[in-house]
Amino acid sequence: MNTFKTALLLTALTLCLVLLGEHYGGRNGMILAFAIAAGINFFSYFYSDKLALTMYRAQPVSREELPRVYQVVERMTQRIGLPMPKIYVIPSDSPNAFATGRNPQHASVAVTQGILNLLNDDELEGVLAHELGHVRNRDILTSSIAATLAGAITMLARMGYWAALFGGYGGEGRDRDRGGGFGALLMLILAPIAATLIQLAISRSREYEADATGAHITGNPYALASALEKLDAYSKRLPLQASPSNAHLFIVQPLLSGRDFASLFATHPPIPKRIERLIGRSSVYGAQN
Repeated sequence: MNTFKTALLLTALTLCLVLLGEHYGGRNGMILAFAIAAGINFFSYFYSDKLALTMYRAQPVSREELPRVYQVVERMTQRIGLPMPKIYVIPSDSPNAFATGRNPQHASVAVTQGILNLLNDDELEGVLAHELGHVRNRDILTSSIAATLAGAITMLARMGYWAALFGGYGGEGRDRDRGGGFGALLMLILAPIAATLIQLAISRSREYEADATGAHITGNPYALASALEKLDAYSKRLPLQASPSNAHLFIVQPLLSGRDFASLFATHPPIPKRIERLIGRSSVYGAQN
């Protein structure tokens, strides 16, 4: 059901981009927008992981340098039949982690120095199982494509708006027939909001699924729930600044930089709701709600 829902939402994003192209440029605009969508998907497939690792200055580490993580990941990948991913460390005191890669054969798991210092072994295992859940469910590519498509829709809406203001678009009275600058202004506002909401629905759905998969892998949902509660508290004290284009990768939502539409919305479900799905109550340490 989650796979069908994600595929449906991705289709909706692609259609949104194509229809936006048709609105501004007719048939030629629709074809151009479809070509943009195809190019975006191609780029995301091969390069989104490298961009994310580079952006956060993630450094590859060997087994000798980080045996604690290697032992856990090796044990779990053997248990569920996944290839061993590459392991990276992000030089940040903010506790967080993410997985990236277009498929299980090209996956990487990155952890911050802060998360290694904060969590005990069981909690760290829960976090790593969550990230391997993303790899197993092939969420990383899906979320990256969704984020990139949403960004392209925002960019195209802005370009169309300015084109409508300074000379119209589509020719032969198309700008007059469709409201000119006013219609473009509506598209500028509504199209990115719709695209972002669809992207966030995909991201939140995949986070819930990765939580469930991680808990199943370890057989210890309380460890992951405890890790989430700690990460939520400490990441607010020491926020990791992230780009809206890849904030969805992290296990808990980082601080969003920039002033894009996506910065107005949460990329992750609320931590109490995630904890409640894992253990039946919204907090491991606090009072039951």
